Amino acid sequence: MSFLHRRILPLKIDSRHKHFYSALGLLSMVSVYSALCQGATTSPEHNFALLQLNVRARAQQEAAKSIQTFHDFQFHDHIDQSGILFRHHIADDAGINYKAAHYDHGNGIALADVDGDGWLDCYFTTQLGVNQLWRNKGDATFENITAKARLGLPNHVVVSAAFADVDNDGDPDLFVTTVKRGNRFFENQGNGRFTDQTRKAGLAYSGHSSGAAFLDYDRDGKLDLFLVNVGTYTNDKRGRGGFYRALPDAFSGHLFPERTEYSILYRNLGGNRFQDVSQDVGLQDGSWSGDCAITDFNGDGFPDLYLVNMQGDDHYYENQGGKKFVEKTSDYFPKTPWGAMGVKFFDYDRDGDLDLYVTDMHSDMTQTQTLEALQFDLSKEKTKSEAYCSIQWTEEYLQGARNNVFGNAFYRNEGNGSFQEVSDSVNTETYWPWGFSVGDLNADGYEDLFVAGGMGYPFRYGINSVLLNDQGKQFVDAEFLVGVEPRGDGRTEQVWFTLDCDGAHREHSECQGVTGKKPVLGTLSTRSSAIVDIDHDGDLDIITNEFNDRPQVLMSNLSERRQVRYVKIRLQGRRSNRDGIGAMVSLSAGGKTSTQFVDGKSGYLSQSSVPLYFGLGSSTKIDSISVRWPSGKTTLQKSGLPLNETITIHETD
Repeated sequence: MSFLHRRILPLKIDSRHKHFYSALGLLSMVSVYSALCQGATTSPEHNFALLQLNVRARAQQEAAKSIQTFHDFQFHDHIDQSGILFRHHIADDAGINYKAAHYDHGNGIALADVDGDGWLDCYFTTQLGVNQLWRNKGDATFENITAKARLGLPNHVVVSAAFADVDNDGDPDLFVTTVKRGNRFFENQGNGRFTDQTRKAGLAYSGHSSGAAFLDYDRDGKLDLFLVNVGTYTNDKRGRGGFYRALPDAFSGHLFPERTEYSILYRNLGGNRFQDVSQDVGLQDGSWSGDCAITDFNGDGFPDLYLVNMQGDDHYYENQGGKKFVEKTSDYFPKTPWGAMGVKFFDYDRDGDLDLYVTDMHSDMTQTQTLEALQFDLSKEKTKSEAYCSIQWTEEYLQGARNNVFGNAFYRNEGNGSFQEVSDSVNTETYWPWGFSVGDLNADGYEDLFVAGGMGYPFRYGINSVLLNDQGKQFVDAEFLVGVEPRGDGRTEQVWFTLDCDGAHREHSECQGVTGKKPVLGTLSTRSSAIVDIDHDGDLDIITNEFNDRPQVLMSNLSERRQVRYVKIRLQGRRSNRDGIGAMVSLSAGGKTSTQFVDGKSGYLSQSSVPLYFGLGSSTKIDSISVRWPSGKTTLQKSGLPLNETITIHETD
């Protein structure tokens, strides 16, 4: 019997609550990645993981011989050279007192040019410890300006952050969500310094908040705010650092109506004041949701909402002229993922219609899958989980599963008001995915995907995925080809916590038969990401927020490997909101058109006011750029369109 299976203890789970995370009930008894002896710093599981990663790398390199999309470039982790010293810290319920609860969903990052110097700065959020704002110095290095900016929020159990120019004064303001510590809103004073305007703004909601998105739902030129709330998964008892302890049956919370927390739509009244208008517009969504996507695929100029549900059906709400929202999920998406986490609309095949990608984490968490995952079986990771889910989980727990997809979903927009789910045929199934970021990583004109993945303690290592878009036909697995996996420092695990088995932790399951100090290892994993051009060299880089670890700053060498043609587009609204959020931008070059919707989102739990990036492939000339503004006005620009520069397009009267 293997070490891993010897560590499995009998389960004692109430029948009503066993359904979802019996896998975690099974594996929380384990430290699959803990040291085999006191003082160990690596484990046999680490060596096995590296072996399996090498096997996958060779297979991916072999498969690459038959793909057309350009992949002869590399990402290198620049964290040591960047100067960034931020480290994400977890609540104890995701570590030493591990529970199957939503603390393991991690945190987002937000990027914006906070001081107006033309370089994108990065705000990292954390559960415990201090959020940090790192100023981009312009040479791929950063300096910590958290104290100056007054954005630290120590031990606030933060989840996500979103930058946007709320007051239309030309600089990005900041909204931050927390778990029961009160959400916060900060006004940018124009020099990278922020003042807390939460109470005045009316944005101090305290609950189990998660993602947030800015949108101008009523097209009055002011950005409104949609706040995504999960549901009650904690009690009132406090742990170290002030976090609220998770309920033991947190992942059965959707079965208890009294634990529902409704997401909130705030209308911007001007003067940095907001009003909850959720009931007024009929937007009463109590899903266990972590994030949302903004879109306007019906083209009426009013932004619509797609809310993912991590424990049930997703919901799509169509905006009816800024007056009310009407649910139309079944009209467009008769089947949605059951355990959805990340979501975004984008035009993957350049046909002018926005497609939809949704990643599904929780369908990959059955007991059988989790045990099989120890063998790194790629064939299982790239397939749907329906068979596993139907065996383990009851219809009561799933609350009706006939309208669900158990795995990632990719909805191709057919252009006639209908969508077709094609995730398997376009190869967008991944394993243990949190969310993803979209960007043209090889600058060929087709947008690619970076999917953050992995679980951390007490599970085995899970990879981050890079899916290169092969000319709008399908996506190609490329994380090993472009150097995202294995990680640049060769790590798959680190010490998660250290136990005193002769003292305070003697009853801990990891201390059975052990004396003295015991370091317990956990695997590395990524929770959120943003794709941006950090150093202005014309190719896109990737910044991540890791779980209980330092970030990755993945710098691309694409511009050194081939001639890169691109353009960045920044919008400046006048009648519309200044950021142009809600605009549709179409660029024509070389006989092809690329379309992007300005939603401000840069990935799961993350938001940014970064300029749009269009890779141009082999095109040597931009024919036109068309902007349909949130106000309804259209701007068509055919001249003054240089390559390899940032173009600012102004909305005129």
